Amino acid sequence: MHPFPSRGVYAITNGPRNDLLDVTREALAGGARMLQYRDLGHDHARRHAEAHALKRLCDEYGIPLLINGDAALAQAVGAAGVHIGETAEELAGARERLGPQAVIGVSCFDSLERAQSMAKAGADYVSFGAFFPSPTLPHARMAPLELLRQSAALGVPRVAIGGITPENGVALVAAGADHLAAISAVFDAADVRAATRRLGDLYRFLSDESHP
Repeated sequence: MHPFPSRGVYAITNGPRNDLLDVTREALAGGARMLQYRDLGHDHARRHAEAHALKRLCDEYGIPLLINGDAALAQAVGAAGVHIGETAEELAGARERLGPQAVIGVSCFDSLERAQSMAKAGADYVSFGAFFPSPTLPHARMAPLELLRQSAALGVPRVAIGGITPENGVALVAAGADHLAAISAVFDAADVRAATRRLGDLYRFLSDESHP
């Protein structure tokens, strides 16, 4: 079985930043169900040290750590898996390196066809977005809300990303998003723990609504 968590917040880091471990601990304390280490810098030593420290922190909270775009780093620190955004060949390469138990997620942007292909190729989850204007990726192409409903039969968890807030995230959860991925909404918040909790509350709120 893949160590894939139940529905909730998928926190994605926005380093490099000196307080990375402190704010990540706040996000995990706020109920994040999964963490992705996203750092596009080229300081290998720093990235390795940070990923290793985040792995220990995620183990403490019992949640999986994924590494953005670097299967070698994921393997080196014993992360649960990797998130990739490219081709089926990259997916196959990550699977070969990390093994059958690894969690491998793939960015599918606004394409149901890409998601179908990647799920068939062995992706453990697919992500769609941006659903709303994103401070992190301001030029990302936009995905329609209907894509979440159309992808219900994929058979893998679906992650929504892009400009998500507690105010607009409820529509994504209602449409079927298994996880709400957040970068700035979590890690740029004045109170990281409270911001994470507010996003996670959307799942509890809809669950309560459907079971009066």
